[in-house]
Amino acid sequence: MAGTETHYTLPRAEFNKPVKLLIVVAPYYKDIADNLIAGARAEIEAAGGTHDLVEVPGALEIPSAIGMAERLSNYDGYVALGCVIRGETTHYETVCNDSSRGLTLLGLQGLCIGNGILTVETRRQAEVRADPADQNKGGGAAAAALHLVALARKWGTPRDSVGFQPARDEYQIAGQSKDNHTA
Repeated sequence: MAGTETHYTLPRAEFNKPVKLLIVVAPYYKDIADNLIAGARAEIEAAGGTHDLVEVPGALEIPSAIGMAERLSNYDGYVALGCVIRGETTHYETVCNDSSRGLTLLGLQGLCIGNGILTVETRRQAEVRADPADQNKGGGAAAAALHLVALARKWGTPRDSVGFQPARDEYQIAGQSKDNHTA
């Protein structure tokens, strides 16, 4: 049983300049979503960050909202929150797989996203994972986003002379030498 295992948790990320995250939540199971939000807010504030919150209709809309926010706003990172509980149809697999895939693709493009979308078999499993006094995956998702922001800031400094770069104001056409000499 997962409840008896111990897990290593990274120390809280630290920042020398402000961090602002966007929490995107699908509140279909409102009580569970509210607990996830509380955990995310607590973690962000403990790291000295600020946040905004937006709600979307369902877990499938979370990646789209994050993609729009990245293009149209100025957040350092994102926290995706929601809950999908298995039902009687295959809709569960679609929602779980596609929301996760969407977030992964955004992450591979460089967005700093903590995925706190619960994918569970029962409501009880969701309640345990959203409980502020227990696992609270909302706080874990916020911590993940903050760690990715810290890495992006660490690695995001401009580099000199990486790859091919023509001299300033100089362009060459392939097959022509710089001094127009024949080879």
